[in-house]
Amino acid sequence: METGCWLLGGEFEDSVFEERRERRPGPPESYRAKRCEPQWFCEETGSSDDVEALTVQKFKGDLAYRRQEYQENKATNTDHITTVLYLQFTICSSLQNLEKTIFCLQKLISLHPFNPWNWGKLGEAYLNLEPALSASLASSQKENSFTSSDTAIKSSFPHSGKDYLLCFSETLPESSVEVGSGNKQKNEKALKDIKNRMTEERAAVLLETRMKACASFIRTRLLLQLAQSQQTSFALERNLRTQQEIEDKMKRFSFKEDTLLLIAEVMGEDIVPEKLRDEVHTEVKCVGPAALTTLVIGSSKEFEDKWFRKIKDHVHPFENQFHSEIQILP
Repeated sequence: METGCWLLGGEFEDSVFEERRERRPGPPESYRAKRCEPQWFCEETGSSDDVEALTVQKFKGDLAYRRQEYQENKATNTDHITTVLYLQFTICSSLQNLEKTIFCLQKLISLHPFNPWNWGKLGEAYLNLEPALSASLASSQKENSFTSSDTAIKSSFPHSGKDYLLCFSETLPESSVEVGSGNKQKNEKALKDIKNRMTEERAAVLLETRMKACASFIRTRLLLQLAQSQQTSFALERNLRTQQEIEDKMKRFSFKEDTLLLIAEVMGEDIVPEKLRDEVHTEVKCVGPAALTTLVIGSSKEFEDKWFRKIKDHVHPFENQFHSEIQILP
């Protein structure tokens, strides 16, 4: 039997025949889960264990995400900072924070100025600002259409004319407001001047926002047209479809042809095939966190001065013509 068992591989380990260990006397110890101090992962552990180091980095990233703290100065190359900016853009877009969304796109464009899709997204973001601006302008124009009778003034402003004019005395020329003069006509004229000034300011902001959207779309189209000859299949289809969508959007702006030609000239000054080819085949730049931050613009004003200032300077002589072209978009 024993030989048979050995031949069939039925031998047993010696441990099977060992005596069972005696159980410990008394009740078993209660289980205690390991407890960590809040934000324990923020401290330097100095551990050489790769798994532990990765766990610490994960917890740090989760905490930063929850706090919406996205730091570009910790990126080590252009790919890292681009990824961070796309993450910021996605989050700001989901939160419908247009101001931060536009700034994220401006940073991305400063890093990759020949990417047509980011320019297209920037144009859409500017367009999304228009409903609020248009509503504000329409409201202002409606107010100005009312008669400036004493009854209308009192119903619009619960305070007395004297109190109302005092609120604006710092922003108006001294000669335009005579507080306490009892001159009804002068008070009404000052109030009308205030309304007209507010309407003009709102119209100027709306015009400038529309111009930025138009310029962004025009640059998108120029970049797509340049890349068109190198594309086939679905990439070419997407390119042509986007160009047609931009063409449809351009009709809504109601800008005159010479204005559009001017914008196209300014926005296409730096577009040459060699630069676009370099953008497509750009190598990842590992220049350190400090140098990377210098590649990205520091403010929205810096970006808009670089890309739109020349257009605004050219447009200024035609400002009256442009104001006459302003219409409330549907």
